[in-house]
Amino acid sequence: MDFLRSLTVAASGLRAQAGRMRVISENIANADTTATRPGADPYRRKVVTFQKNLDQAMGVNTVQLGQVKRDRSEFKSVYEPSHPMADARGFVKKPNVDSLIESLDMREAQRSYEANLNVISTTRRMLARTLEILRA
Repeated sequence: MDFLRSLTVAASGLRAQAGRMRVISENIANADTTATRPGADPYRRKVVTFQKNLDQAMGVNTVQLGQVKRDRSEFKSVYEPSHPMADARGFVKKPNVDSLIESLDMREAQRSYEANLNVISTTRRMLARTLEILRA
């Protein structure tokens, strides 16, 4: 039964980190976009949260992707007077996405994903070995 608990916890971690990577990918994809009409705001960076969830059937705490919130930090302003979305002073609002931060967040999410995948692989090997011992 402990094998199943380990698999349940690790699988929930995989799902949560996969969701986190999807949001980070969206942020990176929109890092250079501008507003769709003059005076509007450009893409606003999204930030994920995680929630603890009790799996009552297994009796373990799991993690799941919580709310995806908007980062309320200021937009970047770039002086480009010839840009179609420039304001009266010639500034264009750019998204509040920093590619370096997104890359670091993606790396962290990938490592967490890999760690959960390793837990699943190790648990499967232990389960297989236990079955081999019981058959002998």
